[in-house]
Parts: sequence; C-alpha cells; structure tokens
Amino acid sequence: MAAPDLAFIGFGEAAQAFAGGIADQFGRPLRGYDRIATPEKQAEFAAHHVVACDSNAAAIAGANLILSVVTADQALAAAEETGEGIRPTALFCDCNSVAPDTKRAAARAIEASGGRYVDVAVMAPVHPKRLAVPLLLAGPHAEEAAEALRAVGFTSVRALGGAVGRASSIKMIRSVMVKGIEALSAECALAAEAAGVRAEVLASLDASWREESWETRFDYNLDRMMLHGLRRAAEMEEVVATLESLGTGAAMTRGTVQRQRAIGSLGLKAPPEGLQHKLDSLRASFADSPGEEQPA
Repeated sequence: MAAPDLAFIGFGEAAQAFAGGIADQFGRPLRGYDRIATPEKQAEFAAHHVVACDSNAAAIAGANLILSVVTADQALAAAEETGEGIRPTALFCDCNSVAPDTKRAAARAIEASGGRYVDVAVMAPVHPKRLAVPLLLAGPHAEEAAEALRAVGFTSVRALGGAVGRASSIKMIRSVMVKGIEALSAECALAAEAAGVRAEVLASLDASWREESWETRFDYNLDRMMLHGLRRAAEMEEVVATLESLGTGAAMTRGTVQRQRAIGSLGLKAPPEGLQHKLDSLRASFADSPGEEQPA
C-alpha cells in the first residue's frame, strides 16, 4: 500500500526513535504534537524532520495513521483529545504502555468519532531497534494497521487478532517479570554493596543460575513455593531485617514475603506435575479462599 499520511501525538523518546527512520524514506513532511512546547522540544521536532503543530487538531488534520506515543498517565487523555478531531476511518495506533481497561476506554473515545482504534504493544526498548522494534497489534483493525505500519517502514509487526486489550495484556503481564527483575536487581545489588559482599553474591548467582525456558523456571518456582512457601516467607522476613539494617530498602522483598506466605498458606503439599496443573490448582485455591493471594 502507499505510505499513509502520518501524525505523532507525543514526541518523546519513542516518537523520535521512529520518526527519524520514517522521515528518511517517507518523501513528505511528518507532523506531530506534544503538549510540552519548550524551545528544546521544538528543536527535537526539527532535528527529526517533523513539523511541530501547535495543537492536536492541527497535527491530525488529514492524517489517516496516527501514532500515540505519550507517557502512560496521558494515554487516555490523548485518545480523548484526538477523538474530537480524528478523521473518520483513520487508524489510531495506541502505542502506550497502559492497562487493557485504559486501552478499551481509549478505544471508545476514538471509535465514537468514526476512527479505527488499534491496541499496540511495543515489546522491546525502542533503541537501538527503532523501526525494527517488535510490535504486537490487537483489535478489529489490527490487520489494516499492520499493513499501514509496514508501509511507513516498521519491519517487525504482528497482528494478533482478538479484542482491544489483548496486546496490552501481554505487555503488562510480561512487565511483571521484566521490570520486577530490574527492581530486584537494584535491591540486591545495593544491599550487597552496602554489606561489602557484592563480588561473592554475584559469583553465587552466576553459579546457581540455570539456562532454562521460562516455562520450566515457572514450574520449578511454583513447586518450591507450594511446598515451602511458609518456610521461605519466614526466611524472607529475615532478609527484610537484613536490608533494613543496611538502610538500602526492602520494598521488593516485602512483596516476596507476602507472595511466598500466600501460596505456602494454601497447604498444597503435593504439587501437581507440570505448570498448567499447578496454575489450575492455585487459581482454584485462590478462588476458594478470596483475599489469601494478597494478604495485608
């Protein structure tokens, strides 16, 4: 298909990473709008060959492909504002990292004016991949949006099918692990440094870390928690005390205490084989004991 008329809503890191590559091959000016209107922001627009518009309405006028790349707290507001002036049938690609319910609310705002909303999950950092960053698309217009995104230069686009919120669900739930590991890394490294044992802690982790699929890791981890969650929770209470004595913070570890205790308290002393059966067992147990999963 011919490259569509494209506009950016928001012009931060992600939009700038995309805009440079698109402008190089697009053949006509791109337009964009950002609620931050400082001289520095105007210079960023110019550096990436994007015309800085003074309003959302001016940026999207005539555009049939709109990429919303704002901060998470502004995602719904951006969709609502865009919905006031969006061209009927224009594709609105919501690339923001927000909850499925937020995306569904945004979809209603866009579709009320005849726009076509697309739930987009950006599945890796935008640098250095830029237009090669993996994108997952969901919603009734995912296939059309995938074609339009490829036409402007994106090279790793996959339409999932399904309802709005499906792509976001994958992104949000994946972040439990990805961002959680980052936070745990900070908590562990700061404490190890404060205690003067960083090299020994890292060597121990290197020695014990297994190269396995995440399904195998999840299965093993749930097995340990189902069998020994209470004992591990007690141990982690001592870890909290250790971190507090070092003054480096224990927010993540307190959450570990809660999760270990919640699963250990279910009394599942004979964990079933396989991840699927373990998850089924846990979900049934939590359904029978509401509130156990998130103890105060």
